[in-house]
Amino acid sequence: MPEVGILACVLGLRPAELAVYETLVDSYQLGVTELCVATELAERVVRTALGSLTDLGFVHHVNGLHTAVAPDVALAAYFLRCEDDLRRDRLLAGELQVRYERAAGVRAPADLVEVVHGASAISQRVDQVMRTARHEVRFVDKPPYAKPPTSLHPVEEELLQRGVRFRGIYERQALELHDLRADLEMGLSLGEEARVVAVAPTKMILADAHLGLIPLHSTETVLESAVIVHRSALLDSLGALFSRLWEDAVPLALPGEPTSNEISIADARLLALLATGLPDRSIAKQLGLSYRTFQRRLHRLMDELGAQTRFQAGLRAAARGAKSLLPPQ
Repeated sequence: MPEVGILACVLGLRPAELAVYETLVDSYQLGVTELCVATELAERVVRTALGSLTDLGFVHHVNGLHTAVAPDVALAAYFLRCEDDLRRDRLLAGELQVRYERAAGVRAPADLVEVVHGASAISQRVDQVMRTARHEVRFVDKPPYAKPPTSLHPVEEELLQRGVRFRGIYERQALELHDLRADLEMGLSLGEEARVVAVAPTKMILADAHLGLIPLHSTETVLESAVIVHRSALLDSLGALFSRLWEDAVPLALPGEPTSNEISIADARLLALLATGLPDRSIAKQLGLSYRTFQRRLHRLMDELGAQTRFQAGLRAAARGAKSLLPPQ
């Protein structure tokens, strides 16, 4: 049965072991022959399962019969053993990381980078690089892409929910290719910090201060190869480049929900995209508007705010209590 397989994975038992234990829980005490009938398992399989369950503390044997140990007792002891094993595994992982970093310090220069070819392999390594982050992921986003950015990257969503900080710099052209609501606003609503630059020198992903990924060769539409950069002076330089770009970039603050009775979400989106310097036609496309409708909405909004310029409109919208378009640096 499917549910047996799922429970077996959770408890670390084989399906036959779980079937025998569940049967004993329901029946309290049975012999081998009765267990074979109840579980529809061969005697050899039942006896093997009983041996494993006895060793694990799930079953005990009395006068030729087998009895289930109470689940609260058996599982409590089992979970304690699992926690002990997990602690040992974490200690071992920490020791291995120290040894790895020690060895990395004496690597030949050629060993500090890895070259990855092909969109599929690059996408896989992007996932792996991000998953190594424990504190922060920094990225610069610009075309081309190994995968079209139609929704928030599932690894980013997972890490944000775990408390990993994300800071992203988007090249202005990249905003035209991302889905406004399913990608950009979703990330910001989960805590991503985003800024925009007119032109980014390269795209990159940095996981904490120990691993990075940058393109090696690409065309206008295809990312053909990338480089994985390990801890080194080159990785430090990429971190410094990101910091400089971050300081010069314009904050992107798209609304998640209305915070003012005077500025609607649609208008706040429009003003936020204007603040990035995105072309009018691109903003209209992101908002799902015709260019003419966009122009009418923009002029109406400027009139309502009493603004002579777009920049002034953004400042007055923020002053009225709309979600800030220019958050603190």
